[in-house]
Amino acid sequence: MSPRARDRAPDPNPDRASNPGAVPASGPASASGAVPASGPASASGAVPASGPAPTSGPASTPAPAPGRAASGRSGRHRPAELVPTTGDLRDAVARHGLPGSNAVVMTMGALHEGHATLIRAARARVGEEGFVAVTVFVNPLQFGAGEDLDRYPRTLDADLELAFDAGASVVFAPSADEVYPGGEPQVRITAGPMGERLEGASRPGHFDGMLTVVAKLLHLTSPDLAFFGQKDAQQLALIRRMVRDLNFPVEIVGVETVREDDGLALSSRNRYLSAGERRTALALSRALFAGRERLAAQEALRARAAALPGVRDRAENRAEALSRLGEARAAADAHAVAQAAECAGAGAVRAAARAVLDEAAEAEPPLTLDYLALVDPADFTEVPDDHQGEAVLAVAARVGSTRLIDNVPLDLGAAT
Repeated sequence: MSPRARDRAPDPNPDRASNPGAVPASGPASASGAVPASGPASASGAVPASGPAPTSGPASTPAPAPGRAASGRSGRHRPAELVPTTGDLRDAVARHGLPGSNAVVMTMGALHEGHATLIRAARARVGEEGFVAVTVFVNPLQFGAGEDLDRYPRTLDADLELAFDAGASVVFAPSADEVYPGGEPQVRITAGPMGERLEGASRPGHFDGMLTVVAKLLHLTSPDLAFFGQKDAQQLALIRRMVRDLNFPVEIVGVETVREDDGLALSSRNRYLSAGERRTALALSRALFAGRERLAAQEALRARAAALPGVRDRAENRAEALSRLGEARAAADAHAVAQAAECAGAGAVRAAARAVLDEAAEAEPPLTLDYLALVDPADFTEVPDDHQGEAVLAVAARVGSTRLIDNVPLDLGAAT
């Protein structure tokens, strides 16, 4: 399969979340469905290790006229409005929302094709008559010390055009003062143990800030469905957990990661990469694909060995029996299965991915690995080498001053 957008279809599992989008502290910001290093992410994206959030109101872009149909739309004219205040947002939901057909896509702005994929997925689910709210907010609570909030890109004019063309009904782009009128909230959502692992360990407090703004935006938009990108897999898992634990009446829908032609996951942070840094950054997706391919090769070997006639014993005995039959190729395969027994499954996946990352660490410019982990999607703890079932292979690294994350879901099936 191409590393590209096979990832573009909505995840068939509606309980998958993906990226939270945030409204820029004062204007929109990011996009890969990416949440800044400390904010909800977006369609494909992760929160940048540090992205800026505006501190005043949204950029002074004229709001599209209510009722204007965005280009490329079909069916009746839907509203296409920029709403900067919570009061305006509530009015828009009250006027245009339909019971059972309201969706939200949360972003930090700097929208790209990953975000557009989320918006199109939302529009497809609610239909032409439904209501799709897109939020653009750079959440200051998601940025930790040393994460340059002011660096986060803000491109509200372009964001509006992309959002409405993709099917948004309204874009909610508030200022930080609008979202947090009394200053930073004293009462916040705590992510718990899962929020202290991987991204949480690298960015303490990030997930608390992300969940707090996601909870607030869910209240403000009152959606039946909320769409998030799989690229921010840990964020997605935490949002699902929050919704389940705190009884939010919303269905979380995950949308697969959208990639560029070279395999790099779409992120608003990609724009920070120089040409040389981008070449090095491709090691992230190559490492993930290497792990996935190693798993596929192992499963193919196991399946072939299991299907051979008279094979009921261990792989060594199978190889001997096949050799006596003169089936040298099959015998070699069986030997390979036997020899790889100590480095099969999860261990082999990790080893294949790490080999690519180790090579990239010697590149110019080099890749600095933050973590490579093969985790249980339920709680993001490392899986043992004999793990069977679903897993997520996740990586985070810096290239130059830019921090990137990526992941692929895997299924380490039962051994045959």
